[in-house]
Amino acid sequence: MHPAATFHEGEAEQMLAHLARHPFVTLAAAPDGRLAIAHAPVVVRRLAGGLALDFHLARSNLLAPALAQGFRAVAISLAADSYISPDWYGTADQVPTWNYVTVEAEGPVTAMDGAGLVALLDDLSAQEEARLAPKRPWTRAKMSPGRFEAMARAIIGARLTVERLEGTTKLGQNKTAAERAGVIAALGDLPIAVLMAATIPPGA
Repeated sequence: MHPAATFHEGEAEQMLAHLARHPFVTLAAAPDGRLAIAHAPVVVRRLAGGLALDFHLARSNLLAPALAQGFRAVAISLAADSYISPDWYGTADQVPTWNYVTVEAEGPVTAMDGAGLVALLDDLSAQEEARLAPKRPWTRAKMSPGRFEAMARAIIGARLTVERLEGTTKLGQNKTAAERAGVIAALGDLPIAVLMAATIPPGA
């Protein structure tokens, strides 16, 4: 995450809402001392003992064999981002930068059993199909008998138990309202511009 406190996102509910909107994460881990990267959609679980991110990997993924022993990982979810030109501020002596919103979740990763994997896949498809409403949701009941079970054997489910949840919301909060307005105008209808506009106090 960004080291500047100005951009630190500390509100857990804001970060969970971010993960709900942007569930496709990059996973970074080094179970055998060599860094490995994977990409996966997650389902956020609010459990009695805390938060968890459930996901699945292809059994051919470099991280999959290490699930038997478990390992630590960081999951990173990046939302809107954009390069920011100094010209857009309308003031002198500015430098280029990049605005972005991201959330990091860190903790131990363990494998889940077959029943857990099936529950994850059902919940994940329901989560994403809900975004397509009013389309009638897809479910595995539409598949031929035995096909789902055959395909599920090629993947493995996993759970990251969240021990650290931190976010970066870098939207020009260190700039004046006028400077941010100049950037927003230049960015047009990009999603990052909408997020930036929300950081400017009313009447500023």
